[in-house]
Amino acid sequence: MRVKGRVWLACWMAFALLLFAVVVWRDTSGFANASRLRDLRNERSVQQARQAALMRRIREAESRAVLIPRAESLGLRLPADSEIIILQAPPDERR
Repeated sequence: MRVKGRVWLACWMAFALLLFAVVVWRDTSGFANASRLRDLRNERSVQQARQAALMRRIREAESRAVLIPRAESLGLRLPADSEIIILQAPPDERR
């Protein structure tokens, strides 16, 4: 049995329609992924800014300008040079 031209045309049209549907699906998926990636990059930027602010606060809290008044309010004082003893670790004898 021989297939007529209209059947071939219908097959090619169905194939083209399927192909166009795949292209549209792929593009839609790509746009969704690009949007999600943009959102994640924005969130990462916010988190990095938050981390930088927290690190700045830690550096400020560790500074002598903050620690010395706080220690003095607790009744502590800085040691004199003669009161400082430097301890050295024993040499590593595993060699």
